[in-house]
Amino acid sequence: MIIAIDGPLASGKGTLARALAAHFGFPHLDTGSIYRATALALIKKGIDPNNKEEAIKAAQNLDMFNIIDSELRTAQVGAGASVVAAIPEVRKALFDFQRNFAANPKGAVLDGRDIGTVICPDADFKFFVTARPEVRAMRRLKELHSAGDNITLEELTAQIIERDYRDANRADAPLKPTETSIMLDTSDLGIDEVIKKATGIIESNG
Repeated sequence: MIIAIDGPLASGKGTLARALAAHFGFPHLDTGSIYRATALALIKKGIDPNNKEEAIKAAQNLDMFNIIDSELRTAQVGAGASVVAAIPEVRKALFDFQRNFAANPKGAVLDGRDIGTVICPDADFKFFVTARPEVRAMRRLKELHSAGDNITLEELTAQIIERDYRDANRADAPLKPTETSIMLDTSDLGIDEVIKKATGIIESNG
């Protein structure tokens, strides 16, 4: 069984993906992490993520084994990930990695921005998780401040709106639900309610 979960930043898709993976005993891949890792590799070298040639090289030579998760969670890396993810050659370089993960005979849960549309179009279940921008900004702000990032709510909200626009309007694999996606708006729901709802849908249709 393949469970695909798509949605914008801080919508709750990652938390839902981890919960479903644990509940059903499936391996989980946060596909956004591989784009963040690509951006981080560039940032560490002082290279602008908009540098297409260097971004492609970073994706082709990505090493996920020496990445510290906390380094991937900064606002700077998140913004850089959205930039490199809009480069078709970067997406192509990371495509096979994701498809191979999804082919695990034990099942798989993948979350990202183009799982249901591009990576796993034949997934057994496709969820599209979203929430209002201001709600997502508040959620993300708490994470960043606890990690020592002093970004303001206004700055973060602006980044999220800009990133939403770029992700939804890029030429290659834009962020969007499919015709069969199950929509989950988490704006006014607790995460336990979201997990219970998604789990119930899978168990009643699996």
